[in-house]
Amino acid sequence: MPTRTSDVLVVGGGIIGLVTAWRAAQRGFATAVVDPEPGGGAAQVAAGMLAAVTELHYGEQTLLALNLASAQRYPDFVAELTDLTGLGLGHRRCGTLAVALDADDRAHLRELHALQHRSGLDSEWLSGRECRRLEPMLAPGVRGGLRVDGDHQIDPRRLTRALVAACERAGVAFHRTWAERLTVGQDRATGVVTREGDVLGADQVVLAGGSLSGRLAGVPDDVLPPVRPVKGQVLRLTVPERYAPFLSRTVRAVVRGSHVYLVPRENGELVVGATSEELGWDTTVTAGGVYELLRDAHELVPGITELPLTETRAGLRPGSPDNAPLLGPTDLPGLLLATGHYRNGVLLTPVTGDALAHALSTGELPDEARPFTPKRFARAERTALVEQPA
Repeated sequence: MPTRTSDVLVVGGGIIGLVTAWRAAQRGFATAVVDPEPGGGAAQVAAGMLAAVTELHYGEQTLLALNLASAQRYPDFVAELTDLTGLGLGHRRCGTLAVALDADDRAHLRELHALQHRSGLDSEWLSGRECRRLEPMLAPGVRGGLRVDGDHQIDPRRLTRALVAACERAGVAFHRTWAERLTVGQDRATGVVTREGDVLGADQVVLAGGSLSGRLAGVPDDVLPPVRPVKGQVLRLTVPERYAPFLSRTVRAVVRGSHVYLVPRENGELVVGATSEELGWDTTVTAGGVYELLRDAHELVPGITELPLTETRAGLRPGSPDNAPLLGPTDLPGLLLATGHYRNGVLLTPVTGDALAHALSTGELPDEARPFTPKRFARAERTALVEQPA
């Protein structure tokens, strides 16, 4: 088949690939996306917490800066997408309440509260009674919590649909097939070959395949992204009108060492997640995973067992060695990465689109994204960490 050429070819049509393609097309690039099901990927399973503050972990202060930059862009990003497509995205400025169920969890939350304050973040410590006053459905045993009004949420499925529509309006071409192999000529990336054998040429290729990004054939070993799949199981329940309002904000906790969160949607859906399992490419929904989520959620909010269970799903987050994304140009000219977002893919969608558009236009990352260059990983690390295809 003859080569079809674009200025920018994005490999992967998940939420990160779509925002990259949209922003590239807005910059005037003739842009194409190759993916068998644009709009699929990890975002279909994600809860959509925009939780830069309560997602803070020790040792991730550099990532915090990127998370905050993206969170600050979200209101304008949502308004732009909504105005363009006419589609609602389920964006809610509802805040988060992180609570403790025992003394150990309370001590951990106190430490997190101190870290948040040292990092210049706004959060408020509440007693157990104050937590239950905010959320009456909480268990009586709640020992205290952190109120973070700056954390928001969005519906990732609605966001993805809007990004597909925005790409179509911007003239992005969709090749609904698998990219089988990267093509390289004269020491630069030149496009991909599809499963059907079609050759799709491009001046620049963006590899945005989520957890599959490390499995594209033809990518030289020294630039192959060191991403791995991290399984997450998620439940969706429906809150009948007689129980509304069930929860007014996102509630999260650590129960017996496992993180659990409950995200109430404006449409009456309640998302409960998420397990974190290093099980390779397995996406089986297991009885054990469902049981553990319901058990932990019940300890947090006992009334949850009265709600209809409407969906169980499992997906794969793209994890990286330092839990941070790989963004921008690689050592192979013409190849850029937008992958490895792990648990922050939805949160980092606006800033990723802006960073990749800037890199495609100038060859460099903007200041806020420079710490996340793929070049930060040495070749030895790649060899040790990338899971090869079976």
